[in-house]
Amino acid sequence: MTTQSGKSPNPTRRSETSRRAILTAAFELVGEVGYARLSIEGIAARAGVGKQTIYRWWPSKGAVLFDAFLMLAEGRDDGSAALPDTGDLETDLRTVMRATVAELTDPRYDEPMRALTTELLHDPALAAAYTERLDGPMKELKRERLRSAQRAGQLPDELDLDLAVEMLWGPVRDRWLLRSGPLTPEYADAVVRTALGGLCSRP
Repeated sequence: MTTQSGKSPNPTRRSETSRRAILTAAFELVGEVGYARLSIEGIAARAGVGKQTIYRWWPSKGAVLFDAFLMLAEGRDDGSAALPDTGDLETDLRTVMRATVAELTDPRYDEPMRALTTELLHDPALAAAYTERLDGPMKELKRERLRSAQRAGQLPDELDLDLAVEMLWGPVRDRWLLRSGPLTPEYADAVVRTALGGLCSRP
């Protein structure tokens, strides 16, 4: 009588390996060839899977790229996603804003993020998924840091937190998107200082 010494392949593990390979391939390729030349066929070839495997999980290359960003976000999550809260609001916001600038100007992320932004403008379903799964949760983290400042008496209780988030992060996002000026740590500091000057004032 013969016995098998090995275990049968785990389909779940195999699927997860393929998924991560596809998402990594999409992120790498869009940085190399640009979004216009990115194709499902190219992603499949880089990932070592059949293109039907990709179509079974994603409806478009934009959806693949979005999930690639979600995978990166998962990889950077250390289990405590909250913004820093040292009690010094301006210092904490400067730290976060400088990190935002560093990510937006990182050559590894610039082209993929621009590609995803373009796709969001043309795909309402993808834009809704982006709002629900990535942008919405990130905005809530920002609002929660501002709520903490309200509880500490550093911001007015009546402050519109959604508007405050736009005032703080909007200028950095727009300068990056439109390439309208240099995106530097000094600019990030100036945005925080100027925005807080308005947000902290009382009528």
